[in-house]
Amino acid sequence: MIESYFHSFGIFTPEEIQEVIQLFEKREIAKHEFFIKEGNAVKEVAYIKSGIFRSYYTTTEGNESTYCFRFPHEMMTAYSAFITDDASLENMQALTASEIWVIKKQDIATLEKTNTNWTRFLKIIAEQQYIELEERVFQLQRDTSLQRYNNLLRKQPHYLQQIPLHYLASYLGITPRHLSRIRSGNTL
Repeated sequence: MIESYFHSFGIFTPEEIQEVIQLFEKREIAKHEFFIKEGNAVKEVAYIKSGIFRSYYTTTEGNESTYCFRFPHEMMTAYSAFITDDASLENMQALTASEIWVIKKQDIATLEKTNTNWTRFLKIIAEQQYIELEERVFQLQRDTSLQRYNNLLRKQPHYLQQIPLHYLASYLGITPRHLSRIRSGNTL
């Protein structure tokens, strides 16, 4: 599966893909366990083989605000902390028992120094992160809560039922009660 992920970029040879796969380490993450905790340094990137993760931060009032979900066959890290070496402002928590494959930042840096395909890959990842962030901002400013819910339902229908209602409502920027009305078809 991880081979398919790297192959999908169309820039790596089979040998380059095998080289990077050797650098990944398998890790089991229990439900509710964290991959990244707020305030910690971020020195790893993970490929999600199975499981669902939520990314959230804690507001100044002490409330958790979910802003992103990560699903199987996606990469995840606290991207800004990863590239700046600052402490993470976010948490990445498993919502289900999960299997991830982790690669260390120092290994990525070595790959980048030795092969320009990795520089191209990192550029593509940065572009994807920017597009994802822009889409999220537009969703929150332009779309209704029903449109945001339907968008998530369209993209990840088989995983949506595994996300607890209060996390999903937080992601959509609505109350759990309003989300229940959306799910039942009554959006009043």
